[in-house]
Amino acid sequence: MRKLNEYLFIPNSTQMSTTYILIALVVLFVIFPAFYIMSKYNGMVTLRNKRNQSFSDIDVQLKQRFDLIPQLIETVKGYMKHESTTLENVTKARTSFLNAGTTDDKIDADNMLSGALKSIFAVSENYPDLKANQNFLHLQSEMSDIENKLSAARRFFNNATTEFNTYIQMFPANLIAGPFGFTTLILFQADESREELKKTPEVKF
Repeated sequence: MRKLNEYLFIPNSTQMSTTYILIALVVLFVIFPAFYIMSKYNGMVTLRNKRNQSFSDIDVQLKQRFDLIPQLIETVKGYMKHESTTLENVTKARTSFLNAGTTDDKIDADNMLSGALKSIFAVSENYPDLKANQNFLHLQSEMSDIENKLSAARRFFNNATTEFNTYIQMFPANLIAGPFGFTTLILFQADESREELKKTPEVKF
């Protein structure tokens, strides 16, 4: 029988047991970890893409505000003849936003732009004629409407960002995140300047 098994290449019970053990070890230490890492990696990619997609609504509002800024500057510069620095800061901030490539770069650029816009509206308090200008009031109202829409879109974006950040910080995903280049992403925080922009403009004569 032994010679027959050898002739037919039929493994004996010891050889079969060894083969099964080797297969089990390969599955346990090679295939299963590979699938687990792939699963975690795909989960991180999915959450990061969800975060990036959720920025699209914000991007629409930011571009609308971006397009209003030249009109705003054109309207106020005739009144703010001694506020050239303020207007230059808005122009520089707008240029920074234009050159922003990534989502995080746009958030940083928007923080700068929001602060510059706040300065314009704060300075406008010193110019009664400007505050009574219908075009200025219209632009201010549009800015306020955009900020309200941004608030809703920002909440959704921040939820997606928090979900991603939490995922990559939890064990054992955190062991995989670093080597594959996944890092904590910034939130889109609403600062004081945005709250000022959201205020409904008042007409004062």
